[in-house]
Amino acid sequence: MIGIYLCDDEDAVRHQIQTALEWKILVENYDMQVVCSASTAQELLDAAENERRGIYFLDVELKDGAWDGFRLGQELRRRDPHGTLVYITSYRDLAWRTFQYHLEAFDYIVKEREQIGPSVSRCLGEIHMRLLAERRDPAEMFTLRTGDTVRHVPLGDILFFETASAPHHVLLHTANSRMDFLGSLNELETQLGDRFIRTHRAYLVAADKIEAVDLKHNKLWAGGHECLLSRAGKGKLKTGGSQ
Repeated sequence: MIGIYLCDDEDAVRHQIQTALEWKILVENYDMQVVCSASTAQELLDAAENERRGIYFLDVELKDGAWDGFRLGQELRRRDPHGTLVYITSYRDLAWRTFQYHLEAFDYIVKEREQIGPSVSRCLGEIHMRLLAERRDPAEMFTLRTGDTVRHVPLGDILFFETASAPHHVLLHTANSRMDFLGSLNELETQLGDRFIRTHRAYLVAADKIEAVDLKHNKLWAGGHECLLSRAGKGKLKTGGSQ
């Protein structure tokens, strides 16, 4: 069972978050449990002393002597390097400070009373999906960093990669999402092999996701999305991607 730990010095907010977490766990039947709902850093640290791969919801503006949310996150990272950190904050623009502490927070939830419950529930669902994905064969996963968050995407979910407008950036497309990350299609083409076909200098498409090809107008479709097709790409399609 995965332990969940919560630290916020506002009783009402902490109760709201705990209620949302416990309801999500109950409804989805997750193998998780809220182990500690603390108002102080030391209370949480004592409860999580032997935790490995825990999930931690931390108040950024924690007022607890020398402790704030960032210092608490730093200590948790030292003790539980593979744990998942989620920050609760009144000021989303403080998110950049996690870079200073090398914390790699999974998400930030803003303290908006009507939205905090649904935001916590959504976040826990995304964490659950990531944990499930990590248990699969690592060879079947594509790992990327978007912002300060590390994502693990099943290769079978990827429709195509596309060059982004920002230099040296790539867009990864799945049926329900689009992720921007630092990279190049040349490197990805070498890394991913024959499962993906370079249909155009700006597109690298999953071979098994190609639904239709229009050779006359130099287009193809993957997962309902239109991609470009070059002359070299047409040759690769005819030879199954190996050229």
